[in-house]
Amino acid sequence: MKFYVGITDNSWFRFLSKQSPDEVNFWRPKNQNDFRAIGPGDLFLFKLHSPLNYIVGGGFLLKHEFLSLQMAWDTFGITNGTPDQDAFERAILEHRSDAERSNPLGCTILVEPFFWPDTDWIEVPSDWSGNIVTGKTYDTNTEIGRNLWSDVQLRLRGRNSINENEADDPTSDRYGKPHLVKPRLGQGAFRISVINIYNRRCAVTGERTLPALEASHIKPYSRNGPHDPTNGILLRSDLHNLFDQGYLTITPDYRLEVSRRIKEEFDNGRHYYALQGHTIALPSRSDVRPDQHHLEWHRNNLFKG
Repeated sequence: MKFYVGITDNSWFRFLSKQSPDEVNFWRPKNQNDFRAIGPGDLFLFKLHSPLNYIVGGGFLLKHEFLSLQMAWDTFGITNGTPDQDAFERAILEHRSDAERSNPLGCTILVEPFFWPDTDWIEVPSDWSGNIVTGKTYDTNTEIGRNLWSDVQLRLRGRNSINENEADDPTSDRYGKPHLVKPRLGQGAFRISVINIYNRRCAVTGERTLPALEASHIKPYSRNGPHDPTNGILLRSDLHNLFDQGYLTITPDYRLEVSRRIKEEFDNGRHYYALQGHTIALPSRSDVRPDQHHLEWHRNNLFKG
């Protein structure tokens, strides 16, 4: 089993260790390369900058994504590791030339992060080199990798992410290949996942202007709806608002239904009634299409009829 140790900004770690987030954006200011050292669900560990040569926590990889600075902030907010957007942009732009200012940001999205107290920090392995710039992959097929994994495992015992029997066997097979977890999404990771599975287009109108698109929960998170792509649909912001307020719903055969209450309450809505019966665009993957139970819940509990 492979896992990764990434060099981590000390202030980023200190800030987030006080927040207890359910996801983090591990970004690098100038990186324009995809991250393929490990796969989704694999362990990504945080190693502070020298002279603090310690592994101090980590998270589980969801995916790597390139986002504009604005979208990264809008999506992850303080889980980017700064208290506000100005600080976030300063932390990036101070490392970029003028020609690089508008480049997208390489974002390694991690879920279920953990931040160890100083007493649990692990010294870097003996093969760690001061010349390493970004990080290093380890494998439990090697002695150093097994020893490091054993140290990490001791600190992770008791976490829901790892079953103890599987933690004892780093080669155990879960979800098709050796992974530690099947990632549970936070709000930002949910948004990115929904945006991508709908190919950055509104499911109803085909609108592609990303700032106007929002990842809608079918069953609201506040009503125990999960951060899961099957509970999501990408909608233009006005349609999202109407959907959340019950003026729109989606039928089991994936057609848009518009409530008569728009006309009754607002004496308007011609544009929306023109969409009545419109078949929504679906993700190409059947396993991430809107869940029928969530659609039924929305129709029975939110739709105004």
